[in-house]
Amino acid sequence: MNRWFQTESLPTDEKIVSTHVAELPCCVILALMKILAAQLIIPLIIAAILFSSLPQQKAKPQRPPNVILIIADDLGYNDLSSFGNEWLHTPNIDALGKEGVRFSQAHVTSPICSPSRMGILTGRYQNRFGSEYMPYDKFDPAFLKKFRSHFFPFHKKSEGLKTVHPALFINRKKYKSGMGAHEITLAQLVKKSGYATGLVGKWNLGDEDGSHPFERGFDYSYYFSGALTRYVDDPVDSNRYINQHLPWAFSELPAWTPRAGSSAIREGKNIVKDTGYLTFSFAKKAEDYIEQNKDHPFFLMLSFNAPQDPFQVPKEYFDRIKGVEDSVKRVYYGMIEALDDAVGRITEKLKSTGLDDNTVILFISDNGGATYTRATENAPLRGGKCTHFEGGLMVPFFIKYPDHLNAGTVYNKPVSSLDVFSTIAAITNTALPSDRVYDGVNLLTYVADDKLTPHEILYWRNGYSKAIRKGNWKLYLNGKNNKTFLFNLENDLSEKHDLSAEHPTIVTELIIELDQWEKTQTIKPAWPSTADVLIDVDGEMYFFPS
Repeated sequence: MNRWFQTESLPTDEKIVSTHVAELPCCVILALMKILAAQLIIPLIIAAILFSSLPQQKAKPQRPPNVILIIADDLGYNDLSSFGNEWLHTPNIDALGKEGVRFSQAHVTSPICSPSRMGILTGRYQNRFGSEYMPYDKFDPAFLKKFRSHFFPFHKKSEGLKTVHPALFINRKKYKSGMGAHEITLAQLVKKSGYATGLVGKWNLGDEDGSHPFERGFDYSYYFSGALTRYVDDPVDSNRYINQHLPWAFSELPAWTPRAGSSAIREGKNIVKDTGYLTFSFAKKAEDYIEQNKDHPFFLMLSFNAPQDPFQVPKEYFDRIKGVEDSVKRVYYGMIEALDDAVGRITEKLKSTGLDDNTVILFISDNGGATYTRATENAPLRGGKCTHFEGGLMVPFFIKYPDHLNAGTVYNKPVSSLDVFSTIAAITNTALPSDRVYDGVNLLTYVADDKLTPHEILYWRNGYSKAIRKGNWKLYLNGKNNKTFLFNLENDLSEKHDLSAEHPTIVTELIIELDQWEKTQTIKPAWPSTADVLIDVDGEMYFFPS
């Protein structure tokens, strides 16, 4: 008998098999293979049965994305490296465009801070609820008393005050200034989708009861409620910080008032003492907020007051600016580089907490650069803050949305700051309320399909200063100056050539469109302007109601 069948069990040692397998008949080899297969398959079948009987866990759904909205203050069109400034370096802000989308024609709804921010935060033209002027700030009582009693002597001596025509006899107590009580903020919107909500920075949407951030949907707030505050509180260490006064600017006096009232720093309902450089203090609070909320979806509005005046900068940032002899511009550029580093701290925090790939960042300025400070020009645009020329309305804007927006995209069609609201609603999967008109669009749809156009018409109104853009035609009316301008922005973005005399029919058509919008889609201002300011544009003075 063959010696293989004299054993009680089949050999399994690899050496034995390799030594004797060649001696086996084919039928024996096939029989062995069937036995071995059965020995392997039966345990696998048993394991599969046992595994299938265990309770199965459902795949964990992906967490909704976090959203950070960063708003800069008076950051002009060419105040970043990515928008053509060769004198300063802004790698962190610019990276948002390199890793996402840079919008080359982004417009805000007003060339002054508060109305513009109201449009951003509500997704609606602020003219729909009567908020087209600056809310009434609460100043330090001692300063206010001194200012009122010495206004006319101040006015004669101050170059900046000569450009202000104040309405001294307005009874402010008659009016409640600030964002309309029935408006829904972004914070209130996304809370419906389970988001934690935080505000760090400048508020400027009202300082009356019912107008504070903690009353408008924000769970956490570290902020000042007014238009201006110092970056460094008194006493200022001159070895560490540089103060640059601007006696020619109409905002010089209020910019340097002590921190009190609307310029006081608050955490929730409490006034606090901030001893740092405010841009970095805001960055630190934002970092802390991210850390505390990293385990669930959050919406953070990081609203810097940089680089608006007063002009204060850490000395090390002043020293970083090379090749600029003008101390005003050097301080201003240093403030912007400090702002850029603050943004960099936020993006690094997202990376260190593992949130970077699931966080959307939107960055925008609230209006164009303030040319009256003599620190910025908004080139190649005309004019700046407090004008309805493009320099007051067109601003830097970026959206970074990993895995949803192609990195390095430049979007060249006109968009609006009103689009921020609708875009965030889409990102957070939150339905827009159906009881009101929203004026913005979800930009994700339009960036994905270049055949679509986000806006055929854009409107602006601040009292007697107003404008409309339809396609490439833009009409600017200034009732106080009795000026009418018509520009074709497709080939004249710098607004150098007024075509109103050549195209009277287009002027008439746009006036009718603007008038129709005003009559049907806006209401009268809920409170009056406190002053007209005069802004120098190319050597000519233009009135603007603030």
